[in-house]
Amino acid sequence: MPNSPLIDQLNWRYATKKMDANRVVPSDKVDAIIEAVRLAPTSSGTQPFELLVVTNPDVRSRIQTAANDQAQITDGSHLLVFAAWDNYTEQRIDAVAQMMTQARGELPLINTYFDNLKANYLPRDADVNYAHAARQAYIAVGVALVAAAEQQVDSTPMEGFDPGAVDDILELRARGLRSVVLMPLGYRDPSADWLLPMKKVRKSEDMLVTRID
Repeated sequence: MPNSPLIDQLNWRYATKKMDANRVVPSDKVDAIIEAVRLAPTSSGTQPFELLVVTNPDVRSRIQTAANDQAQITDGSHLLVFAAWDNYTEQRIDAVAQMMTQARGELPLINTYFDNLKANYLPRDADVNYAHAARQAYIAVGVALVAAAEQQVDSTPMEGFDPGAVDDILELRARGLRSVVLMPLGYRDPSADWLLPMKKVRKSEDMLVTRID
């Protein structure tokens, strides 16, 4: 097995089932996880999602109800909600192109590239575009999981929730967003988490990897 700090951190992390409700993740650790999400790669650099960081107890309690009463949502100190664009629009793509131009200067390549992107994306059905945006959000979810482990912060990625209900609670539809993944952040409760003592189970490299030389 490879020997590296990253591998050690990935072996340490697991989908925490019981968090210590008395412990709060320090703001500097949360900020480091947020920055990792901000830096995550996405298709064409569009970053077609937003990250909501929810600490309000009442809001988290309502979201917990919409998520099969999973206790981590309220036992953790922070809840990350990854919400993807509901569609690609001319305005959204133009805003990305403008941001690129401001950072890199006026380059014909940028305008040509994003004009081609609009020609490909805008005629597509909104559900197709939402699915594409959601896949980009999932890249950031993976980065957030690794960043949390690097910070020795526990996390639990969740798809087991009612997206429509969460969208209503957070008023996402009015912002052109749809919830994709929930991720509570907190600290494991070693005395009460049934999963913690169990061995991590993953496919072997031989089962998972095909090398084509």
